[in-house]
Amino acid sequence: MKTILKIKKNLALVLLSITFFSCENNVEEEPIVGGGGNEPCDSNISFADNVKPIIDSRCVSCHNGNQSPDLRTYEGVSNNAQRVRSQVVSRRMPLNGSLSDDQIELIRCWIENGALNN
Repeated sequence: MKTILKIKKNLALVLLSITFFSCENNVEEEPIVGGGGNEPCDSNISFADNVKPIIDSRCVSCHNGNQSPDLRTYEGVSNNAQRVRSQVVSRRMPLNGSLSDDQIELIRCWIENGALNN
């Protein structure tokens, strides 16, 4: 009977340890790009001049209405701005290549400046 109780205690300790370490180490951090967002963004970044050309050349081949989100228009990009920011800053998108640090910084700053239609 003591052996079974000892096994149960050891099993509980092992399960508790596994739970603790899996939660502790399963944290996804956003990579630092272009100063990590600590520097002020340029408020003159334009959707039409700076952001749309990047989206058109690197994102619209997939996100063209057949795959969500649809990024063909300002509305599509602005309605998904935080999702776009998260995906490009973490470098999960675009799947068919990567954006330069400068391109990522332009998109990040444009969104942090309010994702204006300018």
